[in-house]
Amino acid sequence: MNLGRVLLLALISTIGGCGDRGPGGSLCERTFVPYVDLISGQLRTPENAIYLDGMEAYSKGDHGTAAALLTTYLNDKAAAKSARIYLACSYLALGKAYDAELQIDHLENSSVNDFRDQCEWYTVVCWVCSDQLPRALVGARNIVDAQHHTYNLEARELLASQSEDARVWAMI
Repeated sequence: MNLGRVLLLALISTIGGCGDRGPGGSLCERTFVPYVDLISGQLRTPENAIYLDGMEAYSKGDHGTAAALLTTYLNDKAAAKSARIYLACSYLALGKAYDAELQIDHLENSSVNDFRDQCEWYTVVCWVCSDQLPRALVGARNIVDAQHHTYNLEARELLASQSEDARVWAMI
């Protein structure tokens, strides 16, 4: 599928309206899945106590508390940069896609290279959740076109959902 087709599908989908898109909720709600908690099992130390408290709230779905604690934790220059992916996901859960994207940008620009795939996918999710669907579909297409990508299936599902919307509109 070329860029022109992706943009046309996005336009057709946008004309279809925003908000609830069926039994699964909005496209944002159907696309966003919080990143898996890989932190909570760590040994508690004075240095990571706030991080672990934030992750406990994150794991319980209390994203307001998680965001507050993770923000506090990240104010420490020695904080693990990986906390930004969890803060971004908490912001997405709270409907703050632009704040989430900023956290992902910070992580991408840090010296931590272990989150390239996560940054690429959650940036796409940020774009979906901030009504930048054409941009999101281009990002999803780039993920699908990559040789190996952790979020290839999710990107394919996003593109397929928009192709289905386009087929429905074509029948009208």
